[in-house]
Amino acid sequence: MSKVILEVNELTTKYITRFGEDVYAVDHVSLKVEEGKSLGIAGESGCGKSTLALSLMGYYFAPLHYTSGEIIIDGKNISGMKPDDVRKSILGTEIAYIPQAAMNALNPTRKIINFIEDVIEAHDSTKTKKEIYELARQCFEVLGLPAEVLEKYPVELSGGMKQRTVIAVSVILTPKVLIADEPSSALDVTSQKMVIKMLRNLMENGFIKSMIFITHELPLLYNVTDDIMVMYAGQIVEKGAAKEAVFDPLHPYSKGLMGSIIVPEKGLRDAKLTAIPGVPPNLKRPPSGCRFAERCKYVRPECKDFVNLRELEDGRAYRCVLSEKELREAYKNVR
Repeated sequence: MSKVILEVNELTTKYITRFGEDVYAVDHVSLKVEEGKSLGIAGESGCGKSTLALSLMGYYFAPLHYTSGEIIIDGKNISGMKPDDVRKSILGTEIAYIPQAAMNALNPTRKIINFIEDVIEAHDSTKTKKEIYELARQCFEVLGLPAEVLEKYPVELSGGMKQRTVIAVSVILTPKVLIADEPSSALDVTSQKMVIKMLRNLMENGFIKSMIFITHELPLLYNVTDDIMVMYAGQIVEKGAAKEAVFDPLHPYSKGLMGSIIVPEKGLRDAKLTAIPGVPPNLKRPPSGCRFAERCKYVRPECKDFVNLRELEDGRAYRCVLSEKELREAYKNVR
């Protein structure tokens, strides 16, 4: 068994509104990521994916607040650490983050090499400018970028080159875990493939040890990650191997998510598109039982009670009162 790089136990984080209301966007989430492996997190907008990403870094700023749970990176528990300590000893070296709309994250008045110098000097003041340049050149080479890009300003780069540049800045300190928050959402199909290939190359060349890839496109994760975790209303509703989560989802929400997307993969390309009715619950006042119950066509009276994750022998898990057999029978009867 591979070494566990990231372990999260019952993590709960919340937003506090200006009216003092608590919004639990991440509710008792647990996960593990092994060295050399990648985990995909899928779900519709507002389900808590990006909040989970920010929470995993242990870097909390209002209105986001840590509530409870553990975040353990390579044996080090970072839960409850002070923001300054997290910034100095965790961010960039232990865990790194590629934000949404990453192409807009670069200051247009500074050269690319200046961003990399700032990141490295903040963690290692002993490195010379020449050593930093050589490290940056090697990283850019893996990402398919010429060394000349280091002397350019962001406005001189195309959208795809900016995306790769932000990725390079994020991994320059060879973090143990890289969190990529929808890194391909603003790109065309060709550029998406390029980003996915680059992320794989980074793992193969040792710039990162493991990865968490976040997207609302569940089928995309089949080509990127080893395992998939599906989020809904701040909770994990299903997790398992990527192939099973895409081609054989168990939870009704995962099934609906797959049914609402055009999938080019063989065996799914001819499937009829279906919409998920209704809207997600208000997380200021979430239901006490199954949070998907109001939108689920298989709802039962017992769904009003709290629903735990149901663990299966093959390592899969899903949050539903129905057994695996009952779900499969229900799906079989749907036309």
